[in-house]
Amino acid sequence: MKLNLCIDIDGTITDAYYWLEMANEHFGIDIKPFQVTKYEIHEVLEIPKEDYLKFYEVYGEEIHTKADLRDNAKEILWALDQQHKITYVTAREARMKEVTEAWFRKHNLPKGEFHFLGTHYKVDKAKELKCHVFIEDRYENAIQLALAGFEVLLIDCYYNRNPLIPGVTRVFNWGDIHSRIEEYNRSIETIVQKAVDSCQIIEEYKAGHNDGSMKIA
Repeated sequence: MKLNLCIDIDGTITDAYYWLEMANEHFGIDIKPFQVTKYEIHEVLEIPKEDYLKFYEVYGEEIHTKADLRDNAKEILWALDQQHKITYVTAREARMKEVTEAWFRKHNLPKGEFHFLGTHYKVDKAKELKCHVFIEDRYENAIQLALAGFEVLLIDCYYNRNPLIPGVTRVFNWGDIHSRIEEYNRSIETIVQKAVDSCQIIEEYKAGHNDGSMKIA
């Protein structure tokens, strides 16, 4: 089957901590990746949110331009693109559209569609896109999406190691993501095939009992 895959960008396709070097230099601190145990960056840096927003306003495009890819993300994205529909759903603001698309071209990633939401709330967009599987790094997003009935693959980061609920599966790399999607696809195909077989059996039964003596509901 051709699945509709919704994929986050930051921390999912990109390395989760690529912003650290510039933030450390700008704020004169030395935070290590293992210390990033919260999603909100200003909380990690222990600075006022306003200070971080000012920093991002000035350096956001440069930060995204310098982002590193997660290991094997490129190869797996291309493999998935051959079989399924990929749509990128990001909390980045629309003003980051040009730099984001340039970064995708630079790394030769599948184009897909881009949706710049400017918010972390992604449930409505997932519904609109008829998403089958959502790949995400933010814990709160994963929970919201799962509660709305979506299958979520939560890629492991220091900041999302909280208890999971049904519908959310923790994955540790892009190879793991690929395996889980293929597994999910096989299960869907099995369900569809069983439904087809069931309908065929009913039709054959009707054909063999067409004297009107019995009705199939």
